[in-house]
Amino acid sequence: MTRLLKILLGVAAALAVAVAAAPVRAAEKKIAVVAAENFYGDVARQIGGDRISVTSVLGNPDQDPHLFEVTPAIVRRIAAANVVIYNGAAYDSWMDKLLEVSAAPGRAVIVAADLVHSKAGDNPHLWYDPPTMPAVATALAAALGTMDPAHKDGYAARLKTFLASLAPLDEKIAALRAKYAGAPVTATEPVFGDMAAALGLVMRNASFQLAVMNNTEPSARDLAQFEDDLKKQKVRAMFYNTQAADRLVRRLVELARADGVPVVGVTETCPPDLSYQAWMRRELDATAKALAGPGS
Repeated sequence: MTRLLKILLGVAAALAVAVAAAPVRAAEKKIAVVAAENFYGDVARQIGGDRISVTSVLGNPDQDPHLFEVTPAIVRRIAAANVVIYNGAAYDSWMDKLLEVSAAPGRAVIVAADLVHSKAGDNPHLWYDPPTMPAVATALAAALGTMDPAHKDGYAARLKTFLASLAPLDEKIAALRAKYAGAPVTATEPVFGDMAAALGLVMRNASFQLAVMNNTEPSARDLAQFEDDLKKQKVRAMFYNTQAADRLVRRLVELARADGVPVVGVTETCPPDLSYQAWMRRELDATAKALAGPGS
């Protein structure tokens, strides 16, 4: 544990005492929600409406989420939160540590990984797995309804609207699966992996992707296999994380383009000008265009 994190955990523990002594009465003021990632924050806003205030910790499109460091301001926000939403599956393990020392009576903690039965070692990019957001939204609506029973019907109504808004995404996924199931693709890291699986795509170079995600050097054999897939056009498309494009990844992007393999840039946080639904639709549209091939 770093010295900074030790200091921050101490701050969180002190703040937790104050929060416990004066719990927020949700019916009298807005419910404070902290989301570790901004796509969960966006869903929270859609479910909570004007009854909640939302702080999203990770949301900078120029930031690599794997290099994130906690700050005192974030510690204070979490300590004062009535609801905390985070990904889990070891993706944002800093949240586990902060919550351990900032317990507050009545606080609801929603962990996406727990809802979809994911664990450390599984692909942690759960927001690309279609069942995740309905599960998170449903759990959040229930938690808000319990905290603020006078407005329970409003949360339920917004949940219904949110779930209905996902139907076009489900239809798009089904259409792409029907057309491209079995198509081989590759990626520089497994950000888009769960969505690729939902589309029925066959993902290659898994060990290379894990190395990049874990900030380790891919083996020479894995790199050679990846390059061979591009040079011989063994894959229909290549996905890469635009928020973590180091020199090796940039070189592979250039190689893919030179060899005529369509490239799709994906992100780990939702662009600030888009809703979760619009973000997913944009990435599905880009995927469809890539799979259709040049000139589409």
